[in-house]
Amino acid sequence: MDIIEEIQRLKKEKNAVILAHYYQEPAIQEIADYVGDSLGLSQKAAETDADIIVFAGVHFMAETAKILNPTKKVLLPDVTAGCSLAESCPSEAFEEFIKAYPDHTVITYVNCSAEVKALTDIVCTSSNALKIVESIPEEIPIIFAPDRNLGKYIMQKTGRDMVLWDGSCVVHEAFSIEKLIQLHKKYPDYKIIAHPESEEHILKTATYVGSTAGMINYVKEHTDEKFIVATEAGILHKMQQEVPNTELIPAPAKDDNTCACSECAYMKVNTIQKLYNCLLNEAPQIEVPEKIRKRALIPIERMLELSN
Repeated sequence: MDIIEEIQRLKKEKNAVILAHYYQEPAIQEIADYVGDSLGLSQKAAETDADIIVFAGVHFMAETAKILNPTKKVLLPDVTAGCSLAESCPSEAFEEFIKAYPDHTVITYVNCSAEVKALTDIVCTSSNALKIVESIPEEIPIIFAPDRNLGKYIMQKTGRDMVLWDGSCVVHEAFSIEKLIQLHKKYPDYKIIAHPESEEHILKTATYVGSTAGMINYVKEHTDEKFIVATEAGILHKMQQEVPNTELIPAPAKDDNTCACSECAYMKVNTIQKLYNCLLNEAPQIEVPEKIRKRALIPIERMLELSN
C-alpha cells in the first residue's frame, strides 16, 4: 500500500481537508492542503467547505477548528498532541486570576484551551498580537495570557502595561544563550531571527522577531542573507523550500538531543501513519461542549475580524 496515495484517495472520497502546522514532520507538510501558523490555520478552518478537517497540529488548534466548524468532523491524528503553553494555564486557576482584575480586557494567545478562550474577550496569535493589543483603547487595562515572554515582548513594543499570566512554551524556553553566542561567533555573518515566545535574552540577539509565518516572509525578503532560526526546528522544512539557496541553521537547545535543536515533542507525535489511520477511521474526533464552544467562538471571531 502506498500510504500517500491512500491518504489522497480517502481525502477525495470523504471531502476532507488536511491542515498542518509548520512544526509537523516534513511528510505531513508535503501532503497537507495548507501549511501555516496559528492565524493562517484558523483562517483556513473558518473558510473551508470540507466535511472533514484533519488537523495535523496540537490539541488546541484542532479545538479552535471545531469551535469554528461545529457541524464538521474535526480529527487529530494523535489525541495526546498537547501543548506545554496551554497546559501552563488551567481554566479554573485562570478564572480565579481574572476575577482579581474585574475591569481588565482579557486577551489570550490562541495557544490555550477552549475553556480558557471562553473566559476571554479577544484571542490573538503571534502574527497579530501587537495589532490586537493596540486595538484596545489605552485607558482600558489588559490581562494577557498565557505566554509571559510574548506578553513582555508586546509590552516592550507598545509601551502598554499589562497584567501577565505566568505561562511559557518549553520549546521556546529551551534555547541556550551560551550555545547561541558560540554558534554566532562561529558564523558571525548569519543573522538571528526569533519567535516572540522565546526568552528576552534570546530576542535581544535577534535582527528580526516575528511569528512563524513572519519569519518565513522575512527570509524570503532577504534571500542574500544567512540565518540562525530560533523557533521549533520543523519550520526549516518549509522555510528552506521557500528560499532553497539561503543558508539556514536552527538555534541550539540547552539539551543535547538528536537534532541539537529545539523540537516540540507534542507536534512530533503526529505521524503520516496516524494521519492515514485517523482519516480512514474518522477518529479520534475533537469535541467541544456547546456552551463552551459558543463562548469561545466570540473572541476567536473578534480576532479574525481584526485580522482581515
